[in-house]
Amino acid sequence: MDVFTLDEVLDADRCRWVRAAMDAGAGGQAQVLSDGDGRVAIDVDVSDDVIDLVESRLDAQRDRIGAFFRMTLQGREGAGFLRYEAGGFYGPHVDRAEMPSWPDASRRAITIVLFLNSSREAEATGDFGGGCLRVFGSCRSGLAESHIDVVPKAGMLVAFLSCAPHEVTLVVDGRRDAVVDWFYS
Repeated sequence: MDVFTLDEVLDADRCRWVRAAMDAGAGGQAQVLSDGDGRVAIDVDVSDDVIDLVESRLDAQRDRIGAFFRMTLQGREGAGFLRYEAGGFYGPHVDRAEMPSWPDASRRAITIVLFLNSSREAEATGDFGGGCLRVFGSCRSGLAESHIDVVPKAGMLVAFLSCAPHEVTLVVDGRRDAVVDWFYS
């Protein structure tokens, strides 16, 4: 079970700036690759300058992430800004699949999550409870009993194979904000 983590990809001020842009942006129901066990999240539109900053930080980590997974990473799909309010979650699912309606989904090699705020499980002053990123087993094992729970911490980047089952556990209170993207190989 390979999970790459890197702290402080965004500093606290940049995380607050991106979250403020999300507060000002328009939101709608987040799209899903497949329904899996359900999802309750908001996909938020942000300004181009916010997207440019976040994507430049993701691109700056491309070689480091590729080296960790022993693969050459090419382009990205494009950053998505997700908000999980209290009661939000995303049941177990994978991010890579063959779908005629979403052709780039089959190109996904590495899933990237960039947390914009911290849970109280990571920091006593965190903004929300719950909302852990849980990555299960491996691409071939499905929902194995073993898993890694990644507790959200502002500025932390997490990367894992897009074929690995994973979920966002229930946000019990507060608001969880994150950026998601996918590197292609």
